[in-house]
Amino acid sequence: MPDGPLDVTASYDDLLRRGDAPPGSTWGLFDPTSERGMADLAGPEQVLAAASLVRTGEVVNLDHGLAAFDPPMARARQAPRHTIVAGHPQSRDDSLDFFLQASSQVDGLRHRRAQDWGFYDGHADAQIAVGSPTLGVQRWAERPVVGRGVLLDVAAARADLGAPLDHARGEVLEVDDLEAAARRQDVAVEPGDLVLVHTGWASWYLALDREARTEVRDRRCATGFAQRRALPRWLWDHRVALFATDTFAVERLPVVPDTEFAGSAVDDAGMMHQELIASLGMPLGELWRLDALATACAQDQRWHCLVVVKPLHLEGGVGSPANATALR
Repeated sequence: MPDGPLDVTASYDDLLRRGDAPPGSTWGLFDPTSERGMADLAGPEQVLAAASLVRTGEVVNLDHGLAAFDPPMARARQAPRHTIVAGHPQSRDDSLDFFLQASSQVDGLRHRRAQDWGFYDGHADAQIAVGSPTLGVQRWAERPVVGRGVLLDVAAARADLGAPLDHARGEVLEVDDLEAAARRQDVAVEPGDLVLVHTGWASWYLALDREARTEVRDRRCATGFAQRRALPRWLWDHRVALFATDTFAVERLPVVPDTEFAGSAVDDAGMMHQELIASLGMPLGELWRLDALATACAQDQRWHCLVVVKPLHLEGGVGSPANATALR
């Protein structure tokens, strides 16, 4: 166990030696009243620096449509049901019945708990209920996650190496892929950055016909990062404020056979979500629309931009559509 209390300058090895919280966790390192986790790393200084990156006024949408992923990759989710009603001939109103995490989304800090420990920062299960604001996604709506977005084009980096991503078999990504993309683009990830990883998986999936999409869903097969300690270490070492990809779950599915979390994520078959969300406190973006941004960045070789992420202001929400925008 580390000597003395930890703060945000602690090394990842210090976090792993914790005995007062899950090993590898940031519990107690941020303002406990904010309930925003690593998003707190993107503060006013980072927002001001990111605002200076807006040069052309180009605005890029980072969300797919709410009904884009039909069928949704998660078998328990369904496509939205939209209803329009008329009170009289000159009036229209509508309602929407939908799963908040079925399309481009952010996983909130309620989405996973740390096995044997509880939810982020030690919050008890009883607090994670409808009507309770604890760890709700509204924390990132009350104060949106805003900062310097850094797009890492893993798809292009792998293609340059002669090893293009094969989404049909569900590619396994490693931290080395992030480093290779950063070297190729001559960029460095800085504290408080919002890291966006382009793989091309979402556009590949959406281009399939319904039968093929259903087959991919039924196999639960998706490109993503291997379940290794290296990814949370990389995210903490770089003090990343938000990590988003255009893949289904950020991590590879099915889980890699040599997952390092088989013992700490028994109910999730060794997935890494509990390490990233419940322990690290990382806002996770999934199924983001990154093709257009990747194209724009490649055209002028500017891989940084101002990114604004404002989830739904739903008190106690587990997750939300991302409502993400890049400004260049």
